[in-house]
Amino acid sequence: MNLHVVILAAGQGTRMRSALPKVLHPVAGKPMLGHVMDAARALAPQKIHVVIGHGAGQVREQLDAADVNWVLQSEQLGTGHAVAQALPHIQAADQLLVLYGDVPLLRVESLQRLSAQAGNDKLGLLTVDMRDPTGYGRIVRDAGGAVRAIVEQKDASPEQLRIHEGNTGIMAIPGRYAGDWLNALSNDNAQGEYYLTDVVAMAVNSGTSVVVAQPGDEEEVMGANNRQQLAVLERVYQQRMADAVMLQGVTLLDPSRFDVRGELTVGRDILIDVNVVIEGQVSIADGASIGPNCVLKNCSIGAGARIHAFSHVEGAQIGAECDVGPYARLRPGTRLQEKARIGNFVETKKADVGAGAKINHLSYVGDADVGAGANIGAGTITCNYDGVNKFRTEIGAGAFIGSNTALVAPVIVGEGATTAAGSVITQTVEAGALAVGRARQRNIAGWKRPEKQA
Repeated sequence: MNLHVVILAAGQGTRMRSALPKVLHPVAGKPMLGHVMDAARALAPQKIHVVIGHGAGQVREQLDAADVNWVLQSEQLGTGHAVAQALPHIQAADQLLVLYGDVPLLRVESLQRLSAQAGNDKLGLLTVDMRDPTGYGRIVRDAGGAVRAIVEQKDASPEQLRIHEGNTGIMAIPGRYAGDWLNALSNDNAQGEYYLTDVVAMAVNSGTSVVVAQPGDEEEVMGANNRQQLAVLERVYQQRMADAVMLQGVTLLDPSRFDVRGELTVGRDILIDVNVVIEGQVSIADGASIGPNCVLKNCSIGAGARIHAFSHVEGAQIGAECDVGPYARLRPGTRLQEKARIGNFVETKKADVGAGAKINHLSYVGDADVGAGANIGAGTITCNYDGVNKFRTEIGAGAFIGSNTALVAPVIVGEGATTAAGSVITQTVEAGALAVGRARQRNIAGWKRPEKQA
């Protein structure tokens, strides 16, 4: 089927009280419109047409893609008018699927069901039975249950306002009728707008079947007009993510304090404590544990690894049975081999840390290769930057770096070598050697401390 998706994203969103266009406000770290576009892509349409208006430049700049046709609606004259702006760009469509850029929780399965039921010759509506349908258009049916019309709340009679089946606005329109119906819309209503919903009456009058599909739950079709509603969407999304990982074998100590702002791949028997934030692409293997208040971003955590509280892991690969934190910061390019240990207040960057190596506390190791079994003492730093260029430090297997050592790169410390505490190492240390790079101590007897002047 030749499917075209039209996403309406031109509204200003004045109730957001924001300079940011409404559809760019994020849910789970991604613009609401981005979620809708992802759902549309999953349907493999011929083209995605996004109708933009307020903040059009910002919207396009953030979400531009090869499969998107941007359509400008210079005047916001209603949903029917918005869809009509896309018609000149749509050729020989079997079906137009109309979505909304501020409804980010739609499941692909619901859209597939709606599209399949409508086919290329029926008008399909996604409706929802609501506890409180205030603000939604009502689905008006005849005595036999057939859909006859959609009435907007401001135009509804008292009897119609008692209907609990609400219109989500999501609609599958037969391509063969779209042009005629949209061009025949009138703005003779309380709002003075061209309502897309009026095509329902046109379909009924022309003898076209109107079919209905419903989402899995009411939350799936919720939109956001203000920041309170945006917060509700965020929590619904995060509860979905929590439910999904728990079903895969993850223990969340508090599912309400777990945030996924990207894509998470998990194994089994994983333990995740409270206030953990997942960003970007993250994978966690079997048996790993993540302590409270950690941030994991674009990283992989190996089987049995332990990430302790308040650690920040970004762009790093953590091997099996590694131990990290608490209060560790692993920056992009860090790679820990199995059973490596990164302790509290340690920062690494572009560091390859060998199996069983230890950097236990209060150190910075950047642009470095640390051999298996090496021990990096407290207060060690790799001086990798001269103000212009970066240089690497090589530390051999089994080396022992004494506390408060400064390794001035480029420099090599050989296998099994030792540096004395407090040393500044600027030259190669041969394998097995001891390097002492510190000034000789002088003790001055009888020295008198200065006294404060009166």
